[in-house]
Amino acid sequence: MKHRIVVLGAGYAGAYVAGTLARRLSPADAEITVVNAEPDFVQRLRLHQLAAGQEIEAPQLADVFAGTGIRLRLARVTAVDPERRAVTVADTEGGGELGYDTLLYALGSHVADHGVPGVAEHAFHVAGRPAALRLRERLDSLSRRAEGREVLVVGDGLTGIETATEIAESRPGLSVTLVARGELGAPLSAGARGHLRRACDRLGITVLEHTAVEAVEATRVLCADGTVLASDATVWTAGFSVSPLAAVGGLEVTEEGRIVVDRTMRSLSHPNVYAVGDSVHAIGDNGRPLPMSCASAGYTGLQATAAIVGRLTGRKIPNAKLEYHGNHISLGRRDGILQMVDDEGRAKPKYLGGRKAARIKAGILGMSLWTTSHPTFGLPRRKRHLAAFSPEASAEKAVA
Repeated sequence: MKHRIVVLGAGYAGAYVAGTLARRLSPADAEITVVNAEPDFVQRLRLHQLAAGQEIEAPQLADVFAGTGIRLRLARVTAVDPERRAVTVADTEGGGELGYDTLLYALGSHVADHGVPGVAEHAFHVAGRPAALRLRERLDSLSRRAEGREVLVVGDGLTGIETATEIAESRPGLSVTLVARGELGAPLSAGARGHLRRACDRLGITVLEHTAVEAVEATRVLCADGTVLASDATVWTAGFSVSPLAAVGGLEVTEEGRIVVDRTMRSLSHPNVYAVGDSVHAIGDNGRPLPMSCASAGYTGLQATAAIVGRLTGRKIPNAKLEYHGNHISLGRRDGILQMVDDEGRAKPKYLGGRKAARIKAGILGMSLWTTSHPTFGLPRRKRHLAAFSPEASAEKAVA
């Protein structure tokens, strides 16, 4: 009987791991199934561009995995039962259960409302393709109006900054306001903060700092200091959270619901389960948790792949690097910021800004899309056969 590997989620991390496993494991010994709710690959890092009105490529997953031997199941994951080694899914045919021997959990994250009233009912976001398209339709309608074209972006993290600047540049007829809970660009170096402020001024973005939002209504936002802000489209970018499925299923998770793993991305509570991307609580080489990011998805995916292949084939498991070097921030299509950080996660004094930073960011996104669209990089001639494998065995190959 073949070893059943089920991958939940086909984002940056899930698609990468599935493709790499297909490259390295013999199809005579292992079968790989990817479960994803949407039929296409979502370039999540570019959804703010999609919302602003640009066309963003979305490769069909059926085409991405064609010829790889990977099975694609278009369905929504509704439950994970690590004790029974089963996953429950729902699809147009009613769904069912998928059994597994090894599970890779890569369901990513979604927008977090932090309990603020009205966010779910009235706010837009860019955490998924359907949501970005919904915001795009709203912006289209506002652009056709003669008045009442106030766009309010709540949240001054990377997503909020990129969304506000992209909308302001792509739709100059709209009035864009960015609401920052603290100082705008606080984690950046002084030089990068200055560059960000100049970009906002150039694009006509109004920045409200030290402002907390208490409620979102259909046409306005209520702030903690009593300020009322008119808004024809409120875009919520004030953080992300993960699905409760892992916690409900009994996996050991953090207070935020991220799966707790060892150095190889293996669940501490259930050795058949690995987690990658935004869903995992992984400690980086600097002793700090890796942030939710595309870069972290790559590093955790690389480590999980090495661990799964190593354990299944009886080989040593190498330590992949678990690092976080910095942030690439787009400020529209012709400007950007590249801010590197030190081992403590603090911004280094120097930064790169302008067109060169924008080109670097575009290059990284292009490379990420290419690697996802070619998950096996051409199937190799030689693949590894599985050795006798027991997930609960106490004696394992040492981690290199």
